[in-house]
Amino acid sequence: MIIAVTTQDNEIFQHFGKCPTFTLFTVEEGRVCGKRVIDAEGSGHSALAGFLKQHDVDVVICGGIGQGARDMLADAGMQLVYGVQGNIDAAVARYIAGDLASDPAAQCDHHHEEGHSCDCANHCY
Repeated sequence: MIIAVTTQDNEIFQHFGKCPTFTLFTVEEGRVCGKRVIDAEGSGHSALAGFLKQHDVDVVICGGIGQGARDMLADAGMQLVYGVQGNIDAAVARYIAGDLASDPAAQCDHHHEEGHSCDCANHCY
């Protein structure tokens, strides 16, 4: 299984669609056996599901994410755990242990327009 985590400075990045990098964790028999960082900049909101699918991702762990991105990941067959904060290694360990769940409050229901900055606690898309 491959788990992708939105990443910036070893922390979970809180804006899925603007994520600069993903850390991919390869998990076998309940243990992390590989870890690598991939650059996601330039992929954009609508291309991220395909980008992650090309890397054989099964699970995505992220901070805030909008419904459109959630739908795209589901359509691509990926499991999603969103609304997560903190250290990426700790989040993956919690996921493997079955102790990590999505936080529905971490979703925005508006779109960002040019010049509009998000003021919500958990970023969207």
